[in-house]
Amino acid sequence: MTRVILVRHGETYWNLEMKFQGHTNIDLTPKGIDQATKVADRLADEQIAAVYSSDLSRAYKTAEYIARRHNLQVISIPAFREINFGLWEGLLYDGIKEKWPDLLDKLYCFTDELAVPGGESFRQLKERAGNAMEQLVKTHPDQTIAVVSHGGTIRTIICAALNLHLNYLWSLRQDNTAVSIISYYGERTIVDLLNDSHHLRK
Repeated sequence: MTRVILVRHGETYWNLEMKFQGHTNIDLTPKGIDQATKVADRLADEQIAAVYSSDLSRAYKTAEYIARRHNLQVISIPAFREINFGLWEGLLYDGIKEKWPDLLDKLYCFTDELAVPGGESFRQLKERAGNAMEQLVKTHPDQTIAVVSHGGTIRTIICAALNLHLNYLWSLRQDNTAVSIISYYGERTIVDLLNDSHHLRK
């Protein structure tokens, strides 16, 4: 069995502004840094064998706080990046709705059918993140690892674990530095925890 602790990155400035981030590197806010510190404290007693992260700075910096508590170095894996939002990156919801109204409706209602202009589809995201996760599970039998990633990416990993259609992607909440845990038993998976952020109440 491999136990994977999934953590979404801390709050960024574009999270505050409600802008689509995708592959764009955006810094953590002071609140985001505080969130990263608190999730690191929460996971300090876990027997974590390795800490992996998306190579985007908001996830990597969050992962560094976790890794430091275990005397580990963060290993970056680009496959754990957020979806490439292409021409939508840096835009607000209203700006996208004005220019691509039909596509924005697909984002939330028919996620599986959406291909972002100049970007990628959630099917592609699920495939690349899923392949990376499969490799990590093979690399870490009988160990616990942490993977710091992004809201969309973590949702696709959870959809795969639960055998949920991608159209249910947005039914899975993912807050900043929320912890989700999946146990992989060969071909069988169990979601032990979903979107838990009680560490932020301190």
